[in-house]
Amino acid sequence: MNLIELHILQSFPVTCLNRDDVGSPKSATFGGSQRARVSSQSLKRASRLRVRDGSPTGFEGIRSRFLLEPFTMALIQAGLEEAEAAKTAAELCLVFSKVDAKKPDQVTTAVYLSPGEIQQLAKAVAAGEAPDRAAKKVERLDAADIALFGRMVANDATLNVEGAAMFSHALSTHTTANEIDFFSAVDDRKGESEDAGAGMIGTLEYNSATYYRYVAINLDLLFDAKHLGPISEQEKRKSLLRTFLSAVLTAVPGARQNSMNGATLPIEVIGIRKDKGHPLQLINAFEAPIKANGKGYATNSRAEMIKHHYDLKKLWGINTSVESFLTDDGLDGLHSKLLAADV
Repeated sequence: MNLIELHILQSFPVTCLNRDDVGSPKSATFGGSQRARVSSQSLKRASRLRVRDGSPTGFEGIRSRFLLEPFTMALIQAGLEEAEAAKTAAELCLVFSKVDAKKPDQVTTAVYLSPGEIQQLAKAVAAGEAPDRAAKKVERLDAADIALFGRMVANDATLNVEGAAMFSHALSTHTTANEIDFFSAVDDRKGESEDAGAGMIGTLEYNSATYYRYVAINLDLLFDAKHLGPISEQEKRKSLLRTFLSAVLTAVPGARQNSMNGATLPIEVIGIRKDKGHPLQLINAFEAPIKANGKGYATNSRAEMIKHHYDLKKLWGINTSVESFLTDDGLDGLHSKLLAADV
């Protein structure tokens, strides 16, 4: 397996990056102690939104239940009359999901499609091809995000796209307990003669932690015929990867961003290129929770991550073709090293 791997350390102040069903920061037990956690799903969504901002022409996938209108408009542009376009759009929707009986303008499950895919489908169907056959021939020229994050189609498994990017859950490198913030809000219209009580009171849970997370990209899968294989130019491929790598490193989940802004950047990244092998996390560097010891968690976590990386290489004979440390090479240097060879 031809791989790019990112081992990321990042510290956050008072935040609630990813909440559970009762509004508490998510957590997990690892190494016998409670750790702060951010789910891979949350990290993927943040990365998906960030990468779209960074390259709107290459990452245009939209996940939505509202399929009828874009299909109808694309079919009209392809030459069908409005009534026929609406009827054919409903047939196209059925390829991907059932139509919602209560909301006929929606399907029952969100479907991940790009404008380019919709246009290709519309042109093929307007020319007389069956919707299910047309769907199997679509090329993802504007949908690098779908190739990276994957797509599941409940109605037809042959339309599934296996994501070429692998995301771990982020775990704190140290023991972390959630804390409680008591807040009160003043009623601005309350007169001086009235009681001095607050207009509203409440509590919110939060934590602060240094997280380790891991992202890997299967380059063999990403550039096969069902993914981005039709994009043959090396510079275009590398440009898409560069944008994705930057988005992954800078994306932060948006929960409570106005009241607990967690906008920080990683303090260290180990970028690795492997010509063969399998994905391998460095999370076991933190199986024994890191102690601050007056230096903070970030410094000690970085030292343990790097030590564990070299220990694994020696113990298991792991070969890497490229290694880059963010603190040595900077972001541009990391990109240059990881993408120097063809992808």
